[in-house]
Amino acid sequence: MLRRLLIGATRFLVGGHARWVGTQPSHVQRIYFANHGSHLDTILLWAALPGELRRTTHPVAAADYWGATPSRRFVAREILNCVLIDRKKGSADPLEPVRAVLARGESIVIFPEGTRGTEPLPGPFKSGLFNLGRTFPEAELVPVYLDNLSRAFPKGAWLPAPISCSVRFGEPLRIGPEEEREAFLERARSAVIALSKPVPQG
Repeated sequence: MLRRLLIGATRFLVGGHARWVGTQPSHVQRIYFANHGSHLDTILLWAALPGELRRTTHPVAAADYWGATPSRRFVAREILNCVLIDRKKGSADPLEPVRAVLARGESIVIFPEGTRGTEPLPGPFKSGLFNLGRTFPEAELVPVYLDNLSRAFPKGAWLPAPISCSVRFGEPLRIGPEEEREAFLERARSAVIALSKPVPQG
């Protein structure tokens, strides 16, 4: 019930319906990776997945935000199915909980920039996406572009503006056997940027 209410409220405010441009929904294990401009990103991308996939798809979320209060922690863990990571320097490997989820054969949602940006297009990607892709080569790496989220719910906002947003899923990537980290991360970033151009519906 709470999941349906959250999804319904989000779609009422900002839309966020899925556009499957280069792939289709699948039970194949996936690492969805997207641009990051808003705290609504996690909710909107997860809500764009079909209901049967949400049960086995875990957004990766920062514990310093989503675990900061009991209410946020409840939404993250009990409603959005998140795996929380500690981004503090000097802490244990922050991706260890994520690897545990992938080792079970389930899927994740990750934001490779590591923090919210202020521009429509993503900034440089951090190495986590590459490391996870190398460790779990059987997982499809699916680029996702979240359109207008940085405008609908920018940093410092208390409530989202009624701006229509969309979630575009692109063609899955694989890391080449000899592909270097920086080359792959730039290719992955380019795949997200390519989805920023709307595809005519017909």
